[in-house]
Amino acid sequence: MTKPIVQSVTFKASPAELFRIFTDSKKHSAATGAKASVSAKPGGPFTAFEGMLSGKNLNVVPNRLIVQAWRASHWKKSDMDSILILTFSQAPGGGRIDLVHVGVPQHDHKGVSQGWPKYYWKPWKAYLKR
Repeated sequence: MTKPIVQSVTFKASPAELFRIFTDSKKHSAATGAKASVSAKPGGPFTAFEGMLSGKNLNVVPNRLIVQAWRASHWKKSDMDSILILTFSQAPGGGRIDLVHVGVPQHDHKGVSQGWPKYYWKPWKAYLKR
C-alpha cells in the first residue's frame, strides 16, 4: 500500500461554496476548466476531466464531507479504486479543504500528489477571484 496523500488548502470562500464547487457539474467544470459530471448524492457517480477521473460517492455530508471511490482512466484494471476523503471547514477569511487520498497506485502516486494542486487548488483559486 502506498503512503496516503494528505493536503490542506484554504480559499476565500465558505465551506458551503467549496462543497458546491466540488459537487455541482457546472461549477466543477468552470473551476477546473474541464468537463465534469458530479453529484452531491451518496452512491452518485462522477467523472471529471472529460472522463479521465471517475468513481462514485460513498458518503456525503452536505457542506462538510465527501468520501469517494476514485480512479484515473489510465490505471490498470488490476488497480483497486482509491479512496478520497474531503473535509470542508471554516478557516480565517473563508474555508478550508482537508484531503486524504489513500490507495493510489505506486505508478501514479507522484502524478496524483502533484495533480491536486495543479488541476484543482490553483485553478479553484483563480476561479474564486472572478
